[in-house]
Amino acid sequence: MFPNHEGKQVPQVTFRTRTAQGEWKNVTTDELFKGRTVAVFSLPGAFTPTCSTTHLPRYNELAPAFKANGVDAVLCISVNDAFVMNEWAAGQEAQNIVMVPDGNGEFTEGMGMLVDKNDLGFGKRSWRYSMLVKDGVVQKMFIEPQKPGDPFEVSDADTMLAYVNPKAKKPDQVAILTREGCSFCAKAKSLLKELGYEYAEVSLPNANRSRVVGAITGQGTVPQVFVNGQHIGGWDALEAWARKAA
Repeated sequence: MFPNHEGKQVPQVTFRTRTAQGEWKNVTTDELFKGRTVAVFSLPGAFTPTCSTTHLPRYNELAPAFKANGVDAVLCISVNDAFVMNEWAAGQEAQNIVMVPDGNGEFTEGMGMLVDKNDLGFGKRSWRYSMLVKDGVVQKMFIEPQKPGDPFEVSDADTMLAYVNPKAKKPDQVAILTREGCSFCAKAKSLLKELGYEYAEVSLPNANRSRVVGAITGQGTVPQVFVNGQHIGGWDALEAWARKAA
């Protein structure tokens, strides 16, 4: 049974981090937590499947919603060194996350979350959990159930945001299929920006464009816009949708 640290101070440790300029920088627990409200998620390891495909990117996606609801920062803590954490972040959706390398496992051990994963060749790693910390004191913890493998049921970003504010508005998920040199694609992207939407752009090569667009949308031209799983359509459809939504 893992200890629940709600109502207790987080461990006092110093993390060895690396700046973008390649310089070592010591960061203390107080620097990360004192006088702030911080959402933390801790995971078994950088580059591992669940951590890369779901845990990290969803916290990154919801980071603006956390900040809009009084959370000053979102931290990802893993028992990995600074080189590994920085390299992992560079290839991930992590621009809104503070990556914290707990290379020696001191913080994780202080939280009672250090586990033996020798069977996987990992050595000592963190059990997966999340917590909300206010001024260095743990307010809430979501600890994954003690099951074989790597359960991922309660430490996700949506569960944490629902705790912070059950009525919090989540960012819309917007994607647009485009091609290089397409004037209507440029107009669609400009309109989405005017409307305040952050979007993911998928630029399609000319060789396969019509086949891909046709298979996905049933149409043959770009742009094609999707919002929260709904296919809006091309430029004309987006313009009409924007007028209706205004």
